[in-house]
Amino acid sequence: MSITVNIYYSGEGDNARKFAKEMVSSGVVRRIREEKGNKKYEYFFPMDDENTVLLIDSWENQAAIDLHHASEMMKEITMLREKYDLKMKVERYVSDDGGIPEEDKKFIR
Repeated sequence: MSITVNIYYSGEGDNARKFAKEMVSSGVVRRIREEKGNKKYEYFFPMDDENTVLLIDSWENQAAIDLHHASEMMKEITMLREKYDLKMKVERYVSDDGGIPEEDKKFIR
């Protein structure tokens, strides 16, 4: 079972994009990707909303997320979110790791 969390960061102007860029340039993103249990940590920019950034954050299990949340890095992330005055919308998905059903494979190129 893996857990994926989609976090939509939004703020005034381009603050969400500045936040994402500083997360990368400060090395926080690299360190998160190196954490045990992290499967994916990627930022995306919705085409129809220039004030929002989507983070797709995927972990092997809840224990890995709990360790991440207990890390010192969370203080850095929180400070940056506050610096850019960002709001968050969170979606959480749990994978059954059963793979792609045969019926769906015909739609994948």
